[in-house]
Amino acid sequence: MSTPKERVEALGKQLQSGATFEGMPVVKTVAGSANELRLDSKVVIITGANSILGIGRASAHQFAANGAKAIYICDYDESNLGKHKREINSIYPNVHIHVRRFDAAEEKAVQEVVEDAISKYGRLDVFFANAGIVGPHAHFKDVSKDDFMKVMETNVASVFLAAKHAAPAMMKTSSDKKVSSGSIIGTASVAGIRSNAGSTPYSAAKAGVVSLAQTCAYQLAGTNVRVNAICPGIIETGMTAPTFEAARARGTEKKIGQLNPLKRYGVADEIARVALFLASDEASYVNGQAWAVDGGLSAGHPYVIGKLA
Repeated sequence: MSTPKERVEALGKQLQSGATFEGMPVVKTVAGSANELRLDSKVVIITGANSILGIGRASAHQFAANGAKAIYICDYDESNLGKHKREINSIYPNVHIHVRRFDAAEEKAVQEVVEDAISKYGRLDVFFANAGIVGPHAHFKDVSKDDFMKVMETNVASVFLAAKHAAPAMMKTSSDKKVSSGSIIGTASVAGIRSNAGSTPYSAAKAGVVSLAQTCAYQLAGTNVRVNAICPGIIETGMTAPTFEAARARGTEKKIGQLNPLKRYGVADEIARVALFLASDEASYVNGQAWAVDGGLSAGHPYVIGKLA
């Protein structure tokens, strides 16, 4: 593990090229060109990657397209993981895709996948803790404690375990990775930062993910390991499929997402591209944040025009 002094010196070398243009210093940069591979040679773990319409699958494609050396695609449901692996390798044959079936809230399994990455590649750079469930659609007084805790286990404990085991692994250095660094990303939700966007268990869990990003970021101070949360709005995924199917059956699909300023819903790739940014060195100064990717829904208080009184 590098010392704080070594990390500062490494960053200083990145910032001080000494080059000038007509006597003025050139712009200081901390990452490669936007035209370069953003995750070149990095090792990535993604949970919640099985869904065909999911954020996990879309993110795996973005990470592979941007030069990741290895990607672990993990889920409790493995029905599509093999197909995802074959698809990604058909497009990006040089990326090592590893399929893992486990519950993201099971500590031993999370520890093992992190250890496998370190054993095989000597490094871990990104852990996208994306696993999650909706839980019961019911008034909080009708939700059992067991159902409440199941949502908390899957949606919050999984992110906690990802941070707990990924952070020490990301601090490991080697001849291939000179400086402690890494990006831990948790999938929260707009429901975690505003009310009325989800059920009580789901909203409480997603607020927990936001809090984890904030508190873990501070407890990892000086390590160059960043922790952030993504807060999607209404996105068409396997989780939200029932809503979309019902709307299409009624012919009201175009009404989905009408409360946000863009007046539409989003697709998984729109979240994946934000995950890619947060995973990359381009986001080197983004830490402890809850990034809303919701068409602007959380920017205000939705109302119906002409219905203020």
